[in-house]
Amino acid sequence: MQIAPSILSADFARLSEEIAAVADDADWVHVDVMDNHFVPNLTLGLPVVEALLKHTSLPMDCHLMIDDPDRWAPGYAEAGARSVTFHAEAARAPVRLARALRSAGARAGLGLKPATPVEAYADLLPEIDMVLIMSVEPGFGGQSFLDIVLPKVRRARELVREGEHSVWIQMDGGVDEETILRCAEAGADVFVAGSSVYNTDDPADAVRRLRARATEAANGCWWRPT
Repeated sequence: MQIAPSILSADFARLSEEIAAVADDADWVHVDVMDNHFVPNLTLGLPVVEALLKHTSLPMDCHLMIDDPDRWAPGYAEAGARSVTFHAEAARAPVRLARALRSAGARAGLGLKPATPVEAYADLLPEIDMVLIMSVEPGFGGQSFLDIVLPKVRRARELVREGEHSVWIQMDGGVDEETILRCAEAGADVFVAGSSVYNTDDPADAVRRLRARATEAANGCWWRPT
């Protein structure tokens, strides 16, 4: 059970401090890159990622909600991001892009919007390291969790198990101490949490509590290895 706090909900004027606040407890720092084209919001880009990489040892998980990831995504891996996720709805050549990310030293992630079926991308599982399933419409933090994605999470886990793939399943959007239980039960093992971490008095404790809840829910679940 891995927790990736999203700095989309952090104080942008104090990003290095906000990352440091969870560095001892989180597995990743999640960076939402938005271009105001693929989604209706504009956030951080490669220069900010490059600057943050100089100030943290926490591995960086970059979620690119952008047009033309085939052109832009490899730069994040080359800069030092350990995981780079591009969206299936935006990539023109997803296999080639995934291979480029892996060649640059990053884990390759495939992002799916809530309405995008996972079955259409089953053949790509050998080429990627993670499936990111959006549990809100991408673009803004603080949205409510969409329960309709849970069957897709379960199906993604089934496809991973059937193919014996070493692929993580990440949930992003509306993850808190209540919804993380359902996500873990359905088959997710990596959780992005923004508001439920950074909108608290103690972000580090929030990370610990989320991990404990996910672990509790997943123990003995149908998808966990025995």
